[in-house]
Amino acid sequence: MKNDSSIWFDIVNYTIQVLFTLLCIYPFYYIFIYSISDPQQALKGVFLLPTGFTIVNYTHIFRLDNMLHSFFISFLRTVIGTVVTIACSSWLAYAVTKNELYFRKTIYRFVIITMYFNAGLIPWYITMKQLGLKNNFLLYILPVAVVAYYVVLLKTFIEQLPQALEESAMIDGAGFLKIFTHVIFPLSMPIIATIAVFASVGQWNTWYDNYFLVSDDRLQTLQLILYNYLTDAQRIVSSSNMQDLNRGLATKISPDSIRITVTMVVTIPVLLVYPFLQRFFVKGLMLGAIKG
Repeated sequence: MKNDSSIWFDIVNYTIQVLFTLLCIYPFYYIFIYSISDPQQALKGVFLLPTGFTIVNYTHIFRLDNMLHSFFISFLRTVIGTVVTIACSSWLAYAVTKNELYFRKTIYRFVIITMYFNAGLIPWYITMKQLGLKNNFLLYILPVAVVAYYVVLLKTFIEQLPQALEESAMIDGAGFLKIFTHVIFPLSMPIIATIAVFASVGQWNTWYDNYFLVSDDRLQTLQLILYNYLTDAQRIVSSSNMQDLNRGLATKISPDSIRITVTMVVTIPVLLVYPFLQRFFVKGLMLGAIKG
């Protein structure tokens, strides 16, 4: 039986946790209800329920130039970039755990150095341009093929796996590549899922490489479109409202409705994917951080 002090502690503890959870959830909920509210009524304030339910905001957003194509480019970038990052980073992490690799410690140290030193924007821009990555889809893939932080997590995780598994595979005639693909990689799924979350969210949210090195509209990502819309929302609103006026429609959108709806469109994919990987994310991150 719990005493009174223990019961009151539980009540206060659960109350604080529930309030903190609501504080974390409400910003996303607010963005959602604002995006489905009538733009003119929403200007007066939105709190718990949408005011004047409508999907006109989303209709205007997906009617904007290059919106669907940029969404496709962002999706393609996220999927391909995540797969390449996982494949390259995990193979390098496995390779530097093998004594048979010449200069493996030197290679690993060079990888770690990149976590502490950055050449800056101008050298980065010049390097990417000299490599022919300007206005090239590979700009989104190759620079993040190997990420030092992911290599550290993977290397630490792989070193904790029983050495007997590799020895057994070698006795059966398996080489390093086969051991990696059939033994190491499947057993590393918790940390792989963790890195998949990091890499996919990072790829989905990144826009600066697109901003500095891509002038081709066919390669613009959704995040750059979002940036441009946020900085030029008033012009977009005026243009959209004029089109509606010419069509005899009464609904008018506002700059705030444009900003919030585009933010919701960009956030939805992350919100849909993250819950499925969360259990692997927490487990993998802890396992990959046990050793230095």
